[in-house]
Amino acid sequence: MESYEHPGERAGRAVPRAVGAVPPYEIRARHTEETLTVYQAYRPSLGGPAARDGRFPAEWGRGRMTWVKPSFLWMMYRCGWGTKEGQETVLAVEITREGFLWALRHAALSHYVRGVHEDRAAWQRAVRQAPARVQWDPERDFHSRPLAHRSLQLGLAGEASRRYADEWIVGIRDVTPLAQEVHGLVREGELDAARALLPVERPYEVPADALAGLLPVPRAPEEVCA
Repeated sequence: MESYEHPGERAGRAVPRAVGAVPPYEIRARHTEETLTVYQAYRPSLGGPAARDGRFPAEWGRGRMTWVKPSFLWMMYRCGWGTKEGQETVLAVEITREGFLWALRHAALSHYVRGVHEDRAAWQRAVRQAPARVQWDPERDFHSRPLAHRSLQLGLAGEASRRYADEWIVGIRDVTPLAQEVHGLVREGELDAARALLPVERPYEVPADALAGLLPVPRAPEEVCA
């Protein structure tokens, strides 16, 4: 399993990686041949029924933007290990690979990147038309400090949000107890024990076209349109 702790890390500052380490932009997730797991956190009145029934209740807004995260530790950073108000129930949502790829192929980067997009107007058009968004945020260690490599966040709205809720979900598990157990071990300084409990997140390879225009790395100067 990948280690999330690295010598020399300091709060608020990303730590350079050695040669051969994790690529700066790479999808890493718990996955099988047919599914991929993403994480979300909700208030207990919504998260509880979702885990019980294996689907989101009617009150879950299928037309709004919802963000899913393949990284367990990034979700822990976002929800404060399930302690933030309105994010007390942490869910592991298993979805189909086909659904995840559909979202990527219909996504736009959440921000403009010169050299990736033809110009700002072209990016704005892409964002208006896309039912999904992709952004890459620094991965986090056990103490929520940023690492040098980034974690994919996937935003779903409109058609993508409805497909996610009603077509792609294979199962939903309440992993709040796991979050609490890992957090307790981290607070006690038992990082090896905490690491042993983490979901195994492996590189998830997707067809090149699925990430076309979604990696915030400008093309070589000779490839950039004048």
